[in-house]
Amino acid sequence: MSFFPAADAADPFIIAALHLPDLSVRRDTSTAFLEDYVLANTRVFLDAGIHRIMLQDQTRQKGPATAETIAVTAALGRTMKRENPELSLGIIVQAHDAVAPLAIAHASGADFVRLKIFVGAAMTMEGTREPLAVEARTYRHQIRRDDIAILADVFDRTCVPLIDVSPEEAAKGAVKFGADGLVITGATFSESLARIRAAKAAGVVRPILLGGSVTSENIAETLAVADGAIVSTDLMRRGAGPADLLHWDTEKARRLVDAAHGA
Repeated sequence: MSFFPAADAADPFIIAALHLPDLSVRRDTSTAFLEDYVLANTRVFLDAGIHRIMLQDQTRQKGPATAETIAVTAALGRTMKRENPELSLGIIVQAHDAVAPLAIAHASGADFVRLKIFVGAAMTMEGTREPLAVEARTYRHQIRRDDIAILADVFDRTCVPLIDVSPEEAAKGAVKFGADGLVITGATFSESLARIRAAKAAGVVRPILLGGSVTSENIAETLAVADGAIVSTDLMRRGAGPADLLHWDTEKARRLVDAAHGA
């Protein structure tokens, strides 16, 4: 199964983001609970027809990812792949780190990583972030895993660019520095679509995914402009608490997939 398939109405390009608990504040969470958690929620998405899932570490700390973050996320990713061989797995870590996501992907057998600040410095809620492109591509080549795709965010809604460049020029820069696909997200849904249109008009030919605010109500409009979408919040169960295993809803996910097929 190719990570970036040809356009196919029977297989719309949807990635579900599976967020781990923030282990920096829930340090008493057992490995057994985490294994059950990722497997239960993976099954929600697979049963709904979404077979691309991005495992998202939520542990936030200053600097690169900790050894614990790398070890736990890699182990959980490997468990997901072992139990679900048909799964296309992605990795994202909240720490600003070019190496950790690729190392985790390499160890777990994941197919892609998402890097939030790939080109152009930016100010985020957690401070200044430098671009990760050169370090990420260098490390990926060092471990001989050029088959791990890199999804690069282009100045998303959670940051303010520190360089005077338009989003479409930043998108072209991300492609130049080796992104295999782009994630574009504006402050609003309509702005996201406008940014994607502008990037394509500027000559970007890599796949572009819309990275936020995607719902079953707007997935058809999304896929009319973008090549795919990353979803999560719209599919969550209401009232799910920290002790609950299931945080996503199969019926909500099925509605979104059905709407995508209709598009």
